[in-house]
Amino acid sequence: MTDTSTSPSIQKTLLKYQHVFVFLAPLLFVVGVYFVAPTPADAGTGYWLEYWWLFVAFLIGATIVNTVGISGSALFVPFLIFVFPLVAYPLEPNTLVKIGLISESFGLSSSALAFIQYGLVDRRLGTALILGGVPFVVAGALLSFVIPEPLFHALLGVALLAAAYLLLKANLSHEEPGGGGGDEAVAADGGAAELPNDANKLGPAGVETNDAGTVTRVDRDGNDYRYSRSGYLERFANYSVGGVFQGLAGFGIGELGIISMLRTDVPVRVAIGTNHIVVATTAVLASLVHVFGGGLVPGGHTMDLASTPWNMVVWTVPATTLGGQIAPYVSAALDTSTIKKGVGGLFAIIAVALFLMASGGI
Repeated sequence: MTDTSTSPSIQKTLLKYQHVFVFLAPLLFVVGVYFVAPTPADAGTGYWLEYWWLFVAFLIGATIVNTVGISGSALFVPFLIFVFPLVAYPLEPNTLVKIGLISESFGLSSSALAFIQYGLVDRRLGTALILGGVPFVVAGALLSFVIPEPLFHALLGVALLAAAYLLLKANLSHEEPGGGGGDEAVAADGGAAELPNDANKLGPAGVETNDAGTVTRVDRDGNDYRYSRSGYLERFANYSVGGVFQGLAGFGIGELGIISMLRTDVPVRVAIGTNHIVVATTAVLASLVHVFGGGLVPGGHTMDLASTPWNMVVWTVPATTLGGQIAPYVSAALDTSTIKKGVGGLFAIIAVALFLMASGGI
């Protein structure tokens, strides 16, 4: 009985003070980098402050990608390829991957906790998607050591264009906050009588599933959403293909996966929140395989941590962490038409950048 009562209490405490734990993580990372990471022998104040402006760029980028629930590298990698050399110098491909994965892992984890706290994550759905996508992420990461990189970029560009088309054609008007409750307003104590209220969550929040499989979810602000978890086959297909690309290039599962959730009538904000759990988990997994998996593939390689530009990541990691915390509030404030146009346009821009990369036009 003690364990049963203690576990929810610990969970509630972690969620209540998640911002403290979230901001301690990048602080510890920066301190660890400063004292432990292999840096140039003459590294001084100028070395550590050289790329301070990346904080602003990655903060904006992290807020955008976490608001729409896609991988951070989808913006970070094109930025480092096209914009960074204009004010600094061109980066090697393996360096791009390292910066993107390190930054993305912190930002996505931060945002995922924020969405959980907000009550916008379907953990049952997210767990199923993660378990289904993991083998494809690992396979894609291992294939990245042997398949030509331009082919990856071209294929992902085609996939993103298709995703943008499907998103713009999809009906995103279903189940707006409070849409399932009819004319009855949500009360401050957790909602009307038929809406769930979970005492272990902050504010009016809870979830329940009836015998027909209809999920009723109430977020922290008392907004309610009703939907079904059906459509696993379509979501599995999208997350499988996206998982391969996630392993190959560091992004793809979030971009393709959120389309399948929207097309299977998962409410927009629940889809974005749940997608964060999937993308964050697979990003960390892809990072580990990219760092340590080269030895498992003939001709493979591992990343050289000594070549990592630590004076860059000490700014990008705190920026992505802060952007991840801001994202749920931005997402809650935007209407679905804004989200739809923003994500669709973002996909198109990224696809153009990928085609340029594949054609050697960079």
